[in-house]
Amino acid sequence: MKGLRNVPEQIQASLIVYPLGYLTIILLLASMLGCNGGGGSDSGDSTQTVSGLASRPVNGLNCVAPDYTPSTPAIQLSKPYPSLPSLNQPVAMYMAPGDSSAWYVVQQPGQVVRFANDPAVNSLSTFIDISGRVTYGGEQGLLGMAFHPDYANNGFVYLSYTGQGTNGLESRVSRFKLNGQALDPNSEQIVLRLDQPYSNHNGGQIAFGPDGYLYIGFGDGGSGGDPQGNGQNTGTLLGAMLRIDVGDGTSGTYSIPPGNPFVLGGGAPEIYAWGLRNPWRWSFDRQTGELWVGDVGQNAYEEIDKLEVGKNYGWNIMEGLHCYSPSSGCNQAGLTLPVAEYDHTQGVAVTGGYVYRGTEVPALQGLYIYGDYGSGKIWALVQGNNQYSAMQLIDTAYYIPSFAQAHDGELYVLDMGGAIYKIQAAGNSQTGTIPSLLSGWGCFEQGVPEAFSSSVIPYDVNTLLWSDNAGKDRFMAIPDTATIVIDGEGRFVYPVGSVLGKHFRLNGQLVETRLIMRHQDPMGWTGYSYEWNVAGTDAVLLTDAKDKTIGGQVWHYPSPTQCMECHTQVAGITLGPELGQLNRNFTYPSTGITANQLDTYEVIGILGSALSAEQKATHLYAIDDTSQSAELRARSYLHTNCAMCHQPGGTGGGNMDLRMATAFADMGLCGVSPLQGDLGITGALLLDPGHSDNSILYQRMISTDVSRMPPLATSVVDAQGAAVVREWIDGLGACS
Repeated sequence: MKGLRNVPEQIQASLIVYPLGYLTIILLLASMLGCNGGGGSDSGDSTQTVSGLASRPVNGLNCVAPDYTPSTPAIQLSKPYPSLPSLNQPVAMYMAPGDSSAWYVVQQPGQVVRFANDPAVNSLSTFIDISGRVTYGGEQGLLGMAFHPDYANNGFVYLSYTGQGTNGLESRVSRFKLNGQALDPNSEQIVLRLDQPYSNHNGGQIAFGPDGYLYIGFGDGGSGGDPQGNGQNTGTLLGAMLRIDVGDGTSGTYSIPPGNPFVLGGGAPEIYAWGLRNPWRWSFDRQTGELWVGDVGQNAYEEIDKLEVGKNYGWNIMEGLHCYSPSSGCNQAGLTLPVAEYDHTQGVAVTGGYVYRGTEVPALQGLYIYGDYGSGKIWALVQGNNQYSAMQLIDTAYYIPSFAQAHDGELYVLDMGGAIYKIQAAGNSQTGTIPSLLSGWGCFEQGVPEAFSSSVIPYDVNTLLWSDNAGKDRFMAIPDTATIVIDGEGRFVYPVGSVLGKHFRLNGQLVETRLIMRHQDPMGWTGYSYEWNVAGTDAVLLTDAKDKTIGGQVWHYPSPTQCMECHTQVAGITLGPELGQLNRNFTYPSTGITANQLDTYEVIGILGSALSAEQKATHLYAIDDTSQSAELRARSYLHTNCAMCHQPGGTGGGNMDLRMATAFADMGLCGVSPLQGDLGITGALLLDPGHSDNSILYQRMISTDVSRMPPLATSVVDAQGAAVVREWIDGLGACS
């Protein structure tokens, strides 16, 4: 059957689990007669909608996500400004020196906005807008801001951003002057310029240290693996923390502080410390003056460093505490290793924070608080026996680009989606538990956890997410009386309490069941993985990632954090349930009726509003539906398997947009040089029309090493998917 792979077992199982009853027979006969089970028209209207279900399933509390299940109930996140309008991609937030009356938020597209530090605040004002001179996209944009220590008298503010210079992309650190209540964009004095060889790893944070000097963090220049060797090259400002003296700011220039390691030669005099990959966010402990840095890792490890002047922090010899390229010899002489690290089962991009110096959470006093942009986790570093260990404080559903520290020492968390949260001591509102066995859920038949219960709605999709040859059975469940909203991109937005599940089978054997559910905030959407026993009678909840050899192949069970690396906010969280995927016929096991899924959802009333003709015309296409063009099938495949990370605001980096609705010319793909390495292919492009062998998009799909895409939970090449993408690329004549 077109659009289906590895389904015979699930068809057989459905016949066993859902025997036909009297109602089923009536509905089946009605369907055969062209009726919808609710009576036909006297006029013989043959266009009446057919529904696969007679009514909406009654869920009760059988298959509903518990309110909140935090890993560690030490803190909670509150909304301190509940009426504040949504921010536009906030990447940093600061207070002016000595003034706690207002916050200033740096927005990546090129604006700084101001709002009153008042819980009742409901408006923003523009402090400065330089979006016209900012090159924005991916990791580029307005990235940092620093008030001059004497701002109250001189009105000087420094901004760090990427823009187009005479040699292409460059980073700039510029001084602006206050004019009334806002900065004057025409007062810009560029203090420092740095050419950027690639569009990622721009770093960009700036801050005045306790010594009064301006510190500037720059990444290694981009691409992947530091191909230019900038991290270990003290002759460049890339891959380093800089320290310069801007004095009172009036000259708009800088001098070199006498304590910098290369002030007398041997390296760039601006360098304070080096060997960094991408020091995205960092801070000074306001009590001790120590400089804490979250340095974003490459493929495997994220690290926390305590930077000291004149030290080399190892990149790209080391990634965290590990040799990045063991074959190079990995000479660690003279390197300073991080104080802490975590691997990519916990997150994918560290966000440096602050040492907590507030009073609202006494247990955190003096601890360094940091998070992860991709996983939303927040940790504290606890020191003991001359070493640090990480204590997870909370697992959130937010993309965390930055923390902020008020003058009173309290900490705030920014969400890239536009919200601000405050870290507070946890209350006692947490309720609910996650069953340790799959049979503990009411989503499955009592005594037969393989079978979906009558509380859920089974479904199928047009374009399959590749999962190493696994067959899948899927269901969705929402609380009674709640409804599903369709967003502007055709994605299903589920209400709080919703549960979606998926069985995975290898050669007919159940190996895993994954659940993703929407708890109350701040937990939000969370993923859970259950491992089936050999007998196939039940499955146990896993708390961490696991690899297991099954039938000669390695099956990867993702950790909860890894689940949410793909189920991203920017991609709509649930991934599969969207108009283009669900616009297809499905045979409902409980009735035996075959009907369009979207029609069925409208009839039983689980959608918040009726679908338009345009929405009902939205389609994705199966990889093996040869009645469709290679382009439609390849684009559908990329949308399903890759676009969750590779779209604007996604975690994939670069500027690719692999969504089906994106015009080919706007995908950031054709004729574009790769940022993350060329795989040894001379003149490689992300997509070279007519030449799949020269196209990194295709080559990463067929790779089985660290360059493989997608990088998580799959090690087997999807030969059918790769073949269709290859056919599409080879059939292209030009980028136009």
